[in-house]
Amino acid sequence: IQAVMKYADIHLAGTEFGLEYSPEIFMDTELDFSLEICEGVMDVWQPSAEREIVLNLPCTVERSTPNVYADQIEWMSRHLSRRDFVCLSVHTHNDRGTATADAELAVLAGAQRIEGTLFGNGERSGNVDLVTLGLNLYAQGIDPMIDFSDIDEIRRTAEYCNRIDVHERHPYAGDLVYTSFSGSHQDAIKKGFEDLERTARQTGASPRELPWDMPYLPIDPKDVGRSYEAVIRVNSQSGKGGVAYIMKVDHHLDLPRRLQIEFSHVIQRHTDGEGGEVDAPLMYDIFAREYLAPGAFELVKFSSTSDDGIERITTVVRAAGVEHTLTGVGNGPIAAFCDALSAVDLGLGGVNVRVLDYAEHALTAGRDAEAAAYLEIEVGDEVYWGVGISESIVQASLRGVVSALNRAARAQDG
Repeated sequence: IQAVMKYADIHLAGTEFGLEYSPEIFMDTELDFSLEICEGVMDVWQPSAEREIVLNLPCTVERSTPNVYADQIEWMSRHLSRRDFVCLSVHTHNDRGTATADAELAVLAGAQRIEGTLFGNGERSGNVDLVTLGLNLYAQGIDPMIDFSDIDEIRRTAEYCNRIDVHERHPYAGDLVYTSFSGSHQDAIKKGFEDLERTARQTGASPRELPWDMPYLPIDPKDVGRSYEAVIRVNSQSGKGGVAYIMKVDHHLDLPRRLQIEFSHVIQRHTDGEGGEVDAPLMYDIFAREYLAPGAFELVKFSSTSDDGIERITTVVRAAGVEHTLTGVGNGPIAAFCDALSAVDLGLGGVNVRVLDYAEHALTAGRDAEAAAYLEIEVGDEVYWGVGISESIVQASLRGVVSALNRAARAQDG
């Protein structure tokens, strides 16, 4: 150090320097000897308010649990002279897989500075990861003063420079870290987003302005430049929560609970047979084939009149290529349509058709908005869900009844 100071004065006169000193095998050295060495360095350097010194105490090779390293840091922090003029730094490695815990506990023990690398790239099993450290702080409401708003660009740059890929499960930055496949996790996340939206409506605030408190998501993926599209992905482990979430978020179809359960079984059969994931486009294709595809029955046209709360409907239904004109009455167009269907045998054995459950909602806004209707229909002794979509809510509802009939016909055909 004396030689460095001498030649700095000769060749770089007038330049203000700070000094960092790092005892390489601090973690394996008796603390009183480490203190003696560091004090000797400070005696030469003479730190002051204008003359910075960084004492960097490395965990060069992890050999113990993080609390032991933190105890070493705390002891040094308490026994160093001229402590007010010392920036106490740590440099942790990941040999035991606890470099992050080493660094965080060291800060609690008195360290003021951490040396690390992006994504933990370094000797052997690597250094502490500054991305993980920074976003751990962020997750606790502490600004790390590092811009992580586009984590994928940071990752791409690091991967390009280092020629080392970031693992898909790497904390905060991996492709899958904001993704849940487990059915119970997906259900909790779905309910969490619904609660967030409900709170936003009640308070008049944007969801982004509200405190983040989401199951299985320690931070808001949007804060690091991710979207919610990959938060829930469906495979053979998934349940109704994940399926319902994707159908609502990606396709604006808010399935009733019992339909969620039924459709999740449809998806389960697909994943059991085909394997792999079911992404949002494929999920809609499966849904359309199951509930929206043409079948043995088709609603050609209809008209209805209402008198004293009694609805009378006349419909033309095509069954097996033959058009039938049907008439029925009820307390609404759906009940009247079911009454008309129950009065004739269109190929299902002359069974009664009855509505057990009904839900509907708009798919889009505006004058030409489409609506979706979901109907749980009892066809004879069996129960089938049907779905209809149309710009007319009445037509969507009647199509939903026909959808259930088509599913009943397919079930009869095996």
